[in-house]
Amino acid sequence: MSVTSVQVADKQRYLEQIEKLVHSHTLRKAESLCKLLRYLAEHELSEPGTTLKEYQIATEVFGRPGDFDPQADSAVRVQAGRLRLKLLDYYNNEGVNDVIVVEVPYGAYSLSFHARPLRLAGSIPVPAPSGKVPTDVTLAEKPSGGLNIAVAVVSALLVLATVAIVILLLGRKPVRSEKTGATAMPAAVLAFWSPFVASPNPPWVIFSNAAFVGRPETGMRYLDPGRDAHPLILDHYTGVGEVLAVHELDEIFFRLEHEIRVKRGSLFSLDDANENDLIFVGSPAENLTLLDLPGTTDFVFTRPNSGPHRGELVVRNVHPVAGEPALFSPTDSSRPLEEDYSVVALIPGLNPARHVLILAGTTTIGTQAAVEYVCEQGSVEELMRKLAPGGGAPKFFEALLRVKVTRGVPIGIQLVSVRNHDGRNHD
Repeated sequence: MSVTSVQVADKQRYLEQIEKLVHSHTLRKAESLCKLLRYLAEHELSEPGTTLKEYQIATEVFGRPGDFDPQADSAVRVQAGRLRLKLLDYYNNEGVNDVIVVEVPYGAYSLSFHARPLRLAGSIPVPAPSGKVPTDVTLAEKPSGGLNIAVAVVSALLVLATVAIVILLLGRKPVRSEKTGATAMPAAVLAFWSPFVASPNPPWVIFSNAAFVGRPETGMRYLDPGRDAHPLILDHYTGVGEVLAVHELDEIFFRLEHEIRVKRGSLFSLDDANENDLIFVGSPAENLTLLDLPGTTDFVFTRPNSGPHRGELVVRNVHPVAGEPALFSPTDSSRPLEEDYSVVALIPGLNPARHVLILAGTTTIGTQAAVEYVCEQGSVEELMRKLAPGGGAPKFFEALLRVKVTRGVPIGIQLVSVRNHDGRNHD
């Protein structure tokens, strides 16, 4: 039900839900979004039914000056879109059993509060533009190494990918302010990302979109070149983790006051590699363009031909040191995903003047975790202490992460090992 139809005594429940959202894993590090969420909630609960103006939000929430021009500065629209996606992410994962649902309706700067009965895990109504009926969508983790892809899953991924890319990137301009500008960023974060913001040209973010055969209506599976002769290939689907990863990268570069350009892997060309710094989101098993470029040499994605993980995607430890296993494998594909492994690697580009950053897991959730790791202050500081203890930009390196997963959400990320470009261990 809408907040306009509840008693004053019930408003405390909504404020408690807002605080739960603010302190959630999904939102707790997005300070500007939490500030916007609280502001919208306070307005909705104190003045229900009244309309907020973009100018009002810009000046009172984001500290824009009195001559703020919404036609020239899209900060409020961008942040509202980010908040809408964060809430969608929260209610698909952490808040799947929450009774109170908070949404940012399309076409207005406001919040709506709805009470709902408990639903099956992973299913919430996806907000739709005004006048359109919301559609129930279930987001499921993409199987690690399996061949069968559920129709409901790939349809959901397409919906989420479309919403994310449109909201995050169309019409996006970097916004400079004391609160969100690069000058306010922690030193370790600035140092880590310095290879990608030093150039005036925005880096390309290349996200994975594996090749499938079949049709969404009748069932899809990964392309198998050995048995699929001249198939109709569908290469416009990607994983939940990749979509959320693009969002995280867009947010960190927004704070760094530097733009990014986004391209799906099947559209990548070698001209892109020669002329641009690149950030690859997804492993070579899904981001197939990585197979055409020099890749990692210490932590390599592979599929064993024998053993308990035969055919599944694992990380091979090419130069193990004492006490390290030769293979790092996620939870067996026959069971719910509880552990994954991710690789974070900075390597030279085809053009020595360019950099390539690889952020990839053995599953889509591991990929999301790799990106979260390099976007969060605490984990970046941990990594930079290994790479550049004296300060400065990072050298070329490869790092391995262990990811704890609960209900399709990366809830714990541990740095397992770090190698610099000559293979030495930094642990």
